[in-house]
Amino acid sequence: MLKQSLNHKLLQKLSPQQIQLMKLLQVPTMELEQRIKEEIEENPALEEGNEETDDYDDDFGDDNNDSTDEDFDINDYLDDDLPQYKTATSNYSADDDDKVIPLSGGKSFHDLLISQLGLRNLSDNEEVIANTIIGNIDDDGYVRRELIALTDDLAFGFNISVTKAEVEDVLFVIQDFEPAGVGARDLRECLLLQLERKHHGNISVYTAKKIIETSFDEFTKKHYDKIKKKFEISDDDLKDAINEITKLNPKPGNSLKESTNSRNFQQIIPDFILSEEEGNLILSLNGRNAPRLKVSRTYENMLRTYAEGGSTKSNKDAVQFVKQKLDSAKWFIEAIQQRQNTLMITMNAILEYQHDFFLTGDETKLRPMILKDISEIVNMDISTISRVANSKYIATQFGTFKLKYFFSESLSTTSGEEVSTREVKKILQDAIGSEEKRKPLTDQRLAELLKEKGYNIARRTVAKYREQLNIPVARLRKEI
Repeated sequence: MLKQSLNHKLLQKLSPQQIQLMKLLQVPTMELEQRIKEEIEENPALEEGNEETDDYDDDFGDDNNDSTDEDFDINDYLDDDLPQYKTATSNYSADDDDKVIPLSGGKSFHDLLISQLGLRNLSDNEEVIANTIIGNIDDDGYVRRELIALTDDLAFGFNISVTKAEVEDVLFVIQDFEPAGVGARDLRECLLLQLERKHHGNISVYTAKKIIETSFDEFTKKHYDKIKKKFEISDDDLKDAINEITKLNPKPGNSLKESTNSRNFQQIIPDFILSEEEGNLILSLNGRNAPRLKVSRTYENMLRTYAEGGSTKSNKDAVQFVKQKLDSAKWFIEAIQQRQNTLMITMNAILEYQHDFFLTGDETKLRPMILKDISEIVNMDISTISRVANSKYIATQFGTFKLKYFFSESLSTTSGEEVSTREVKKILQDAIGSEEKRKPLTDQRLAELLKEKGYNIARRTVAKYREQLNIPVARLRKEI
């Protein structure tokens, strides 16, 4: 049965402008530049440059009618079936600077191996086997797959029936290629291949080779006493052998990959720049975060002209189209300006909260700070502070830091004072850095040292902080 009724509902909806602002707020500087370029390409009413006149209004006065672009045809924009070639332009001359960043070419890691393959005297079947093996070498330079699996690939893919021993013989040929250690099936074999090439009567290299061959597990677990007893060598002899091993490359494939792959390098552009003058901190926004944008004057005049042209359907469509573009440009400029204001307000609050750190650069001066603390100071939502902190950087005289770096949890000392966990991690780093490497400090001993300094922290908490700092356990830090 149909029934009519009145209901009251309380809804919270984000306007398109708010959604646009949230998206712009969370993007870093590099992406912001690209986003502005895309908006300028999509909206002809948006231009780069300083705003010269006031924003347009809805009254559409009689001023500036003489500057109307008479060649403009609104149907060129309203027609959905417009061929793409009519809008394509080439506005570059031979004198224009090409500012495209060139990417380096060069041979890849696998190309280098294949080029060395041509220098060996192999049969047709052996070349197919070698190419299959090279294709299965990963970026680190290892053959991770079992050789029996490669024989199946050769049988099904190339109709070549070979044994595991035949595949291994070709693998030994590849293991003689450059860089040393390539084609190894595990770390132990990789180190041995490199030591084989260095062994020319050097007693330290010979000792290192024997240690890897027969006592690899003891070496990885740093059971040095067992190794000395087994080989009947002194501390100095063991130390020399370990030095030879630590000079080896555990990932031979990366030696070429890192030099040719430009994706391994990430450029960081700071969003804020902090300087100090006579003890005063001066914060400024990176110029790339404050682009000069304006609403097209031509489009403003165009809107007035079409609005005065009468109430025909063509003019109404033209007015609606141009006004939509002008509104979109105005909203985008306002969103960029609001983004700048939000960034500066948030960063100023962080600067004031962590003032001692920004003056000295001493990590122990960092105060405990969470998103809620800054949110309450600037009177903004926590999600807004999170968007600012997660992807923005600040350049200081002590280095470039991510804003998230300044946020940390707190813990209480024995005197009841609230300190940052980052301060405790700094003390741990200093203690481990100055420890005696023959007898490194255990987690329990580190907990006792922190307790002596007034930080009542359990051993398990010390272990958690140590793992966050990527510091191994005491046994693996031991040196001769």
